[in-house]
Amino acid sequence: MPEFVPLAERIVDAILESDPALATSAGDHRYDDRLPDRSSGAVAARVTMLRDAADALAGVDPEAIAPQDQVDHAILSAVVERGIFELTDVRGHEWNPLVHNPGPLLHALIARPFAPVEERLAGLGGRLAAIPDALATARAVLRDVPRLHAEVAVGQFAGTAALIRDEVPELLAEAPGLRPAVEPAAAAALDAFVEFDGWLRARLESGEPGRDPRLGRPLWEARLWHTLDTELPAAEILARARQNLDDAAARLREAAAELVGGPATDATVRQALDTCAAQHPDDATIVDLAKVTMAEATEFVREHDLMTIIDDPCVIQEMPEFARGVAVAHCDPPGPLETADVPTFYCIAPAPADWPRERVESFYREYNDHMLRNLTVHEAMPGHFLQLAHSRRFRAATRVRSLGLSGPFVEGWATYAEELMAGLGFGGLPVRLQQLKMQLRISLNAVIDQLTHCEDLSEADAMELMMTRGFQEEGEAAGKWKRALLTSTQLSTYFVGYTEVAAIAAARPFGATPKAWHDAMLAHGSPPPRHLRFLLGV
Repeated sequence: MPEFVPLAERIVDAILESDPALATSAGDHRYDDRLPDRSSGAVAARVTMLRDAADALAGVDPEAIAPQDQVDHAILSAVVERGIFELTDVRGHEWNPLVHNPGPLLHALIARPFAPVEERLAGLGGRLAAIPDALATARAVLRDVPRLHAEVAVGQFAGTAALIRDEVPELLAEAPGLRPAVEPAAAAALDAFVEFDGWLRARLESGEPGRDPRLGRPLWEARLWHTLDTELPAAEILARARQNLDDAAARLREAAAELVGGPATDATVRQALDTCAAQHPDDATIVDLAKVTMAEATEFVREHDLMTIIDDPCVIQEMPEFARGVAVAHCDPPGPLETADVPTFYCIAPAPADWPRERVESFYREYNDHMLRNLTVHEAMPGHFLQLAHSRRFRAATRVRSLGLSGPFVEGWATYAEELMAGLGFGGLPVRLQQLKMQLRISLNAVIDQLTHCEDLSEADAMELMMTRGFQEEGEAAGKWKRALLTSTQLSTYFVGYTEVAAIAAARPFGATPKAWHDAMLAHGSPPPRHLRFLLGV
């Protein structure tokens, strides 16, 4: 039987070398001068490597190794199997142009000062030089692109080109000696973006719809299994989400009646939400308001002694253009393998520039002052920012958990954090109202994710469901419909993760303080909740 730790380390190294995007996001900078190679030959070689890794891991007896190593063995096996599945069954690199966007890989070298500017520019120059070949590969392997994916890609790739035009010269001003090496690569990259933009637009102008972005039930359920790493079958998730939708709606009606008076009805909910929605930011004030809410949430966590606060830097900013078009906000942390003292970015996208005034107003009614407090809890404190800061401090005999962050745990913790904070009075009744509305949203996320990809849910029916049962503004519902088509199974991570993480939190041992138990939950990296239960003895 092979020794697990050295085997795991060899597999981790092979995975990192084969995927420069994963390496950079994990904080391993050995491959910062490369872009992923998505040519058919490189993909085939990666699949062979992953299958060899799966065979080697199958030769390890989990019962013969330590508990932490047992968890790492299970996580690494899942990472490997998921990689094989994505490359051979989903094959997103062959139909989804968003997979080929180099923007995040460039931004990671520009935005975070993890190394001297000369070192980062050397990596950036390598990546810029690789862009023409990478986009030529994209044109060669992409076929039958869904129309929606092409539309979003036009905007994201334009954002990446703007990143090169606007921010590379600023970085070069700090190290002008590297201009002869970097500027020609940047110019060639921009030419390649113009060519790729024309290629995308030609497909849009052809009028061809491309493939249906819906995966269909067999492929979606298989992907769900890989995404969630849970024992729950799809039918059970759907049933539980619908039940939670009913339960949360009943609590929301009671809270609305408490806020504005009157009977506990949907009409009262709409009246209460209208009252909250009247206080909202706009494009010019949303980032500053997020900074205010971050300070409020941090002080609240400290006052209530909910968990250990880690004083890492967090920069709140507008979402870069290359990342827009899928989610309203995201948390972009340093990777678990990062050794430099660099910030987390809490990014918020303003309303899209091409939206009519009415939809922009609807967007900010949804993301009103009170909802933004709840959003900051989710994305930052004590949600993603704080949880991932704890996660980066986890160390084990292997680096497996630096690769295998569980979406259900990460999203489940953040959604549990919303409920925890609102239940303790953060932001008062208006924030509790928004958090209950978010409970409806995460339930609907799971419902719409499944019905869209498995049962051909129509846009009109999805919008009706979100705006009627979920009390969502039209702008939010329209964005979520696009997200359901652009992603698959990710929308289910919120509800499934929340139910699993909340159950672990509720199993706090007698005598343990909330802070001690929360810190224990955060002390093992970001493993799938079923492994966290094992590690905590729940």
